[in-house]
Amino acid sequence: MQDFDAEAHVAHMASVMGLEIQPEWRASVVANMAATARAASLVVDFPLEEAIEPAPVFEP
Repeated sequence: MQDFDAEAHVAHMASVMGLEIQPEWRASVVANMAATARAASLVVDFPLEEAIEPAPVFEP
């Protein structure tokens, strides 16, 4: 996984979504985005063998 710049991502997404993040909340938002990226990398970077097939579609 490439290096993830949580601060740049938060700034970009706030701009795209038209969100105003108060300065006193920005550090917490960036910290949470960085933690989320680390958690996602555990899934994304998990090696899967070619023989593994996706689960069937769940239909309630």
